[in-house]
Amino acid sequence: MTAVLRTRRTGSATWLLLPAAAVVLVFFFYPLAAILWRSFTEPGFGVGNYLAVLGDEVQIRVILRTLRTALIITVATLIVAYPYAYAMTLVGRRARTVLTLLVLMPFWTSVMARNFAWYVLEQRGGVIEKALAAIGVDGVVLLGSVAGVTVAMVQVMLPFMVLPLHSSMTGIDRGLLHAAGSLGASRPVAFLRVYVPLSMPGVLAGVSVVFIMSLGFYITPALLGTPQQALAAQVIGTQVNDLLDFAGAGALGAILLVITLVVLAVLSRVAAPLGAGATGGADRG
Repeated sequence: MTAVLRTRRTGSATWLLLPAAAVVLVFFFYPLAAILWRSFTEPGFGVGNYLAVLGDEVQIRVILRTLRTALIITVATLIVAYPYAYAMTLVGRRARTVLTLLVLMPFWTSVMARNFAWYVLEQRGGVIEKALAAIGVDGVVLLGSVAGVTVAMVQVMLPFMVLPLHSSMTGIDRGLLHAAGSLGASRPVAFLRVYVPLSMPGVLAGVSVVFIMSLGFYITPALLGTPQQALAAQVIGTQVNDLLDFAGAGALGAILLVITLVVLAVLSRVAAPLGAGATGGADRG
C-alpha cells in the first residue's frame, strides 16, 4: 500500500513539473539549440564561425575583457554584500526588515531608470566628479569607461549576492563561534575558521549568479560604456542588429557559454571541499 501511494505521489509530482519543463524547453532550450545550429550551418556546415571568432584578435580581447569585468564585478559585489548580509543576521527583526527593503529596493525600480541615474551621476560635471574634486581628485569621469560600468553593475547585482548570503548565514549556529572562543580562538580566528567556511554555500550561490549575469548583461554596458570598451553582449547585439550576422553572434555566444560552464565547474570543485570540511567541523562541534 505504501509503495502504491509513493508511486501515485511521484506521478502527481511529475505532472506538476510538466508546465515548468515545457516553458523551459520552449523558451530556453529551443532558442539555444536554434542558435547553435545556425552557428554550425551558416553560411556553410562546419566550425568556420568558431574559427573566425577564435582567430580574431578583437573578439578575443572582447571575451577577455568581458571575463575580467565580470570577475571584478563579482569580487566587488561579494566584498560589499558579505558584511551587509552578516549585519542582517546580527540586528533585530525591525532593523532586518529595513535592511531587506533597502537591498530589495532596486527590484522595484526600472533597470533603465537606474542606469540613467548612473548616467547622470557619472557624466562630466556630475555628482561623482564634483565629489572627487572636492577631496582633491580632479578630472575623474567614469562615464564611458569600464570602471563606470563596473561601479553601476555592482549596485545592480548587489541583491543577487546579498540574498543567497543571508539565506546561508541564517542557518549558521552562532554558538559555534562561542565554542571556538571557549577553546582559545580569538574572535577574528573563530570567524575565519568557523563562520566563513559555513557560509561558503551562500558565497558560491551568490558568486555563480552574479558572475553569470554579469557576463551577459547588456543594458548597463551599452548605456554607460563605449564601443571601444565593448563587452561580449554589446558585440553580439551589434552583430545581430547591425550586421545581421546571426551565425557569428551565435558562435561568440556559444564560446562564452562554454567558458562560463568551465568556470562554474572549477568553482564548484573548489568550493565542494570547503563546504564538506565546514559541515564536518560543525558535526564534530
